Amino acid sequence: MKVPRRRLYALGCRRPFSSTPPRRKIKHLLELPDRIHPSYHETKGNDLLSLRWPSPPRNILLVKKENTLATTEAVVDFAKHVHATYPSISFVLEPTAAYDLHTLLPFPLYTTPREATTTSNSVSLSSFLAQKVDLTATFGGDGTILHASSLFATTPSVPPILSFSMGTLGFLNEWKFPEHKRAFRELYMSGAPSSRHSILSPEQDASSPAVSQHAAHTIQSKEGWPPNLGASLGPTRAARVLLRNRLRVAITSPDREVITPPALHALNEVILHRGASPHLTHLTISISGRILTSTSADGLIISTPTGSTAYSLSAGGSIVHPLVKGIVITPICARSLSFRPLVLPAEAVVEVTVSGRGKQAVGVSIDGKDQEKGVGSGMGLRVWGEGVGRKGELGEKGEGWMGGVPCVMRGSGSGEGASGDEGWVGGLNGLLKFNYPFGEEG
Repeated sequence: MKVPRRRLYALGCRRPFSSTPPRRKIKHLLELPDRIHPSYHETKGNDLLSLRWPSPPRNILLVKKENTLATTEAVVDFAKHVHATYPSISFVLEPTAAYDLHTLLPFPLYTTPREATTTSNSVSLSSFLAQKVDLTATFGGDGTILHASSLFATTPSVPPILSFSMGTLGFLNEWKFPEHKRAFRELYMSGAPSSRHSILSPEQDASSPAVSQHAAHTIQSKEGWPPNLGASLGPTRAARVLLRNRLRVAITSPDREVITPPALHALNEVILHRGASPHLTHLTISISGRILTSTSADGLIISTPTGSTAYSLSAGGSIVHPLVKGIVITPICARSLSFRPLVLPAEAVVEVTVSGRGKQAVGVSIDGKDQEKGVGSGMGLRVWGEGVGRKGELGEKGEGWMGGVPCVMRGSGSGEGASGDEGWVGGLNGLLKFNYPFGEEG
């Protein structure tokens, strides 16, 4: 006799697919709470800044090198660890990565609609991320960091970047992936109260009657940080940050009017190049309103101190320490032996105009990405340094520093006496083989 379907359910029978786990969700990142802005402060005896969160970060942007199994596995391991240890954190990914990874993770991922990823809507994507992302973690090489920075190319405030070296060179990367638990813990807890006294009100200082451990934990929990997390980080609990200078870039008309608002930001360099044309470019260079020179060359590189160890270095440019506020101008195969690279103050405004002698438009590349349209005859580029410094010096209210791309460096929580030079000097010697002697090993 056939048993009715209702009777089967009454007997507790289930269809096989009823126990299948639910499909992982992809949600719109506008559902997330707004971004938390950290502050950056000077520390005695340290040339790097200390990062302080007013409350724990909640939204992390994960950026990975494409088409690489190792980085995919690293992102999955990292996300699972962070979700298990810090359950209040949400993860933001670019649309392609989100749709590739959401079936591998047992919690929702947040991203933007696919239609917001087109080139014509790149400003919308940037504004979404700038509104919601508290910090960024990258998994790849230097190009991955540049890509992550480019996602905030139209905003003056960039979330701190925690980078894991999993690429080809990794000169800008500070951390190895096996250190990801320690690295993220230090960044997450940066600025958290470090003791019972730091979480009590002024009336409940060391001279007050003893407060129970439970009461102290209760007060600390009100700040948002887990009460027992990060006890081994010491009293400072400060992640060390280097604010890497950026360039601001605008395309100008023959009348010297800006035609591409808002101005874009470049972390590495801006390049004018001849592209596929066999002909030289003809450029006129002005500095702060005064004509410097006219040149015929394959192109021109205008780089930041961070970018001075990239294409500019290959073209014979100077190496500039990332703490130096400056702009580097380097010609590419100039038709003159006397056009040497120049280092200018960051406040200088560099204008490059394309001469009418050129047979076609000159290509423009910003941090390795070619712009859709070149610069035609009479048009040009206006490039100047982004303001990086104390808020008061830049005309802003409040304490601490602002501007640039905050990169989380090694030496976190090391206190006084630490220096930001170890990674940079190590990179020059280990990766770039600075002054490497011929015929010797070591």
